[in-house]
Amino acid sequence: MEVLLQLFISFATVGLFCVGGGYASMPLIQAEVIDKHGWLTMNEFVDIFTLSQMTPGPIGINAATFVGSKVAGIPGSLAATCGFVFPSVFIVLFLGYLYYKYGDVASIRGILNGLRPAVVALIGSAGVNFILLAFWDKEKLPVNLAQTDLIAVLIFTLALLAQKKKVGTITLLASSGVAGLLFYLFTGMQP
Repeated sequence: MEVLLQLFISFATVGLFCVGGGYASMPLIQAEVIDKHGWLTMNEFVDIFTLSQMTPGPIGINAATFVGSKVAGIPGSLAATCGFVFPSVFIVLFLGYLYYKYGDVASIRGILNGLRPAVVALIGSAGVNFILLAFWDKEKLPVNLAQTDLIAVLIFTLALLAQKKKVGTITLLASSGVAGLLFYLFTGMQP
C-alpha cells in the first residue's frame, strides 16, 4: 500500500510541475523514478519512454502507466496514472478560465512567452541523455568516441531525414526497429 501512495505522490508531483507536455515531463519523471526512488535504471527509463512514444495516448501518461506497472503491477499503473492526471485536471480548469477571461492581458502573454524556452530546455536536456544512451550506452559525459554505436548513429540520422520528409511516426518507428533487428541478426553483434 505504501508503494502505491509513493507512486501516486511522485506522479502527482510530476503532473503538477510538468509544463509543456509529455517530453517536458521526462526529466521530472527521471528525477522521481531513477534518482529519488530507484524504481528504474536509466536503460529501463529510456525503454519505457520508447514504448510510451509507440503506444496510443499522451507520452507522460503512458510512461506513468508503464512505470506503475513495473513497480506494483496493475494497482501501481492505476496509482501512477491517476497521480499524473490528478493535478492537471484542476490546473487546466483553472487556467482555462483565466485564459478565456484574461488571455489578452500582456502579463499573461509574457508568462507564456517566458515558459516556452524553459520547456525547450527541459526537452533538450532529456534528448541529450537519450543520445548518450543510444550512441554510447552511458548516462553521463565524457564519452569514448571509439565506442560509438555507428549503427545507432546511422539509424538516428536516417530517422531525422525521414522526419524532415514528413514520414509518419509509426512508419518511422517500425522501420527503425526492423533495421536494428536485421542488423543485429545478420551481423551477430549485440546491441
